[in-house]
Amino acid sequence: MNRFHLPAGTTSQGPYDTVVTPESAEWGHSGLKVLNLPAGGSHTFETGESETLVLPLSGSCAVRCDGEVFDLQGRRGVFTRVTDFAYIPRDATATVTSERGGRFAMPSARCRRRLTARYGPAEEVPVELRGAGQSSRQVNNFCTPETFEADKLIACEVITPSSNWSSYPPHKHDAHTETERELEEIYYFEVSEGPAGPGFAWQRVYASDPERPIDVNAEVRSGDLVLIPHGWHGPAAAAPGYDLYYLNVMAGPGADRAWLICDDPAHGWVRSTWPDQPTDPRLPLTSATEPEGDDDVR
Repeated sequence: MNRFHLPAGTTSQGPYDTVVTPESAEWGHSGLKVLNLPAGGSHTFETGESETLVLPLSGSCAVRCDGEVFDLQGRRGVFTRVTDFAYIPRDATATVTSERGGRFAMPSARCRRRLTARYGPAEEVPVELRGAGQSSRQVNNFCTPETFEADKLIACEVITPSSNWSSYPPHKHDAHTETERELEEIYYFEVSEGPAGPGFAWQRVYASDPERPIDVNAEVRSGDLVLIPHGWHGPAAAAPGYDLYYLNVMAGPGADRAWLICDDPAHGWVRSTWPDQPTDPRLPLTSATEPEGDDDVR
């Protein structure tokens, strides 16, 4: 197994389907857990030196922290709605309770400042349509530097329609320059199912510096992770017939919280073709509203 590609279930611990810590990833900042709660389930956790989000992947929950209670409406699944979320500061104790059960992503980043526990409404999450043609994708910028205050954590969701490529052109953020920031990144994947069962997608990562080798050319399925400590990454390619979702979690050593990238010069020219192509008309695939006819997530 490539140590940068972690198949679903290989990092599970207790109530968590997924556990990535700075220690397990052998880096310094970014982390992710995916909490799986049964109906009526409850789980209490300590944030320690990391700020943490509670982001419903499926289901709804109540999050209690610092005397506040945040009722997250959540969603049926990642392909049905843009969700609300809760921000939990470092040095905090929080409890997640779910009446009907669900799965909840908990992206995290080591940080210095202790901010206030807060609620992030789904209606305030900016939905960006990025790229064009078969490079079209939807980006839910729920915790990026311009949209939500955090000390170090940067996180967003990307939904790529079937047959399209995202994280493209290949890019990197592994150096501190005027136009780039060093950020460790976690990709957490979910793939829509077809009539015969689970779907799949593809993820590519390759070295930007011969002194720091990395090589990922992986078929990814729901629950898989790809860790990117450095190097060019992209595309994340959605196979025909299967829509692709991934959660990006980023943090790094820089004093500022900035998301600055550099394209692979061999492929960056692709961006110049986008003005002449329409955005994929299937986008956006989701919004802050559940599709009509669906029952309440709760």
